[in-house]
Amino acid sequence: MLNIELDQTENGLTICRPVGELDAFTVSQFRQTLAELASSPRLLIDMSGVPFVDSAGLGALIGGIRRARELGGDVAVACNRPTLTRLLRTTGFDRIVTVAETIEEAAAALEPRDDRDGGRGSEQT
Repeated sequence: MLNIELDQTENGLTICRPVGELDAFTVSQFRQTLAELASSPRLLIDMSGVPFVDSAGLGALIGGIRRARELGGDVAVACNRPTLTRLLRTTGFDRIVTVAETIEEAAAALEPRDDRDGGRGSEQT
């Protein structure tokens, strides 16, 4: 069984928290949720409540990220489970999206560019 919790922060960050195994039996619910969230400008997927992901789950995750980016959004993944993090790194997933150990680190990766460079932006003087 898979439960999906959704949160919206005050600064406009959408957090999707799947809780349970993400496999061929539960992937359709996850895929549908990601499709509904694809228009979110900043989406954080917190995988800390997912003990297992199979290839169908990984495919849904990649598809959801692709859709969000096609619509101009930015996505990061928080994952504190060593086995799942190893899977994401082994498959090269971490080369297409930020994979952070904590929600705070993933959220920081989604901050607007101007906030990340100390407010300097790309202005030239």
